[in-house]
Amino acid sequence: MTMTVHVDIVSAEKEIFSGLAEMVFAPAELGEVGISPRHAPLISRLKPGEVRVKVSDKEIYSFYVSGGMLEIQPHLITILADTAIRAKDIDEAAAIEAKTRAEEALADKSGRIDFVTAQAQLHQAVMQLRTLDRLRKRGG
Repeated sequence: MTMTVHVDIVSAEKEIFSGLAEMVFAPAELGEVGISPRHAPLISRLKPGEVRVKVSDKEIYSFYVSGGMLEIQPHLITILADTAIRAKDIDEAAAIEAKTRAEEALADKSGRIDFVTAQAQLHQAVMQLRTLDRLRKRGG
């Protein structure tokens, strides 16, 4: 029997996923982490990116998180995200539009924009599109 760990992915709006998994991959602040059952306790900030939950050899769920916190206990993984979206539910047209708007704002040299905010919006849009692209490449 394969060992599993309970995983909760929660956004500010609602619970996105709750269930057992064999492995979880998340974009931690210092790089991607792979978390298996009985992992050592850890708390880390998350960067915008893809969270993958491997439920079985044939079933992997993909999510986009805009950042947040990751808490790991030996039998529980909790991801608290400002925004969390199932990868299959990402609105590609909206992400492309957000990316274009952020690029235009960054190109505006008049000083009327908040550079840090525009840069963060660009990064989030790019990570949403990358998450969607990875899902498609895996055949999801």
